[in-house]
Amino acid sequence: MQTICKRFEELTTRELYEILKTRVDVFVVEQTCPYPEIDEYDLTSWHFYIVEDNKIASYCRIIPPGIRFQEASIGRVLATKRREGYASLLLKEAIQKINKDYKNCNIKIEAQTYAKSLYEKLGFVQCSEEFLEDDIPHIQMIRKGDQ
Repeated sequence: MQTICKRFEELTTRELYEILKTRVDVFVVEQTCPYPEIDEYDLTSWHFYIVEDNKIASYCRIIPPGIRFQEASIGRVLATKRREGYASLLLKEAIQKINKDYKNCNIKIEAQTYAKSLYEKLGFVQCSEEFLEDDIPHIQMIRKGDQ
């Protein structure tokens, strides 16, 4: 198992292909969500993923503060190996990176509502009413910096 964290411009063509293919497989095909998966935030994000057996087991991206929200943000969280702790492990590492790189910075996310308990275990607190994004129920959550 290997954790990789790279800025967009550091990704090889092959890495970018694997990331985008995995995201489309999960967020567009599996969730039957025919909405644009690739957006302008990819260009300014840190792409964080775990590789096991030469495949992406888990992925997320970190959006620096001041780009999407005033706070740093973590998004596009997925695990291709489910119920094995990969998403939690990667999220913990992403939170550590944010705390290291952006001292005392809050983290704001838009989470699919069904995953609320996963984020609560990591210190996130719901800070919005439920809303639809791409026809999927979401909530905003926040985690205080250096918690």
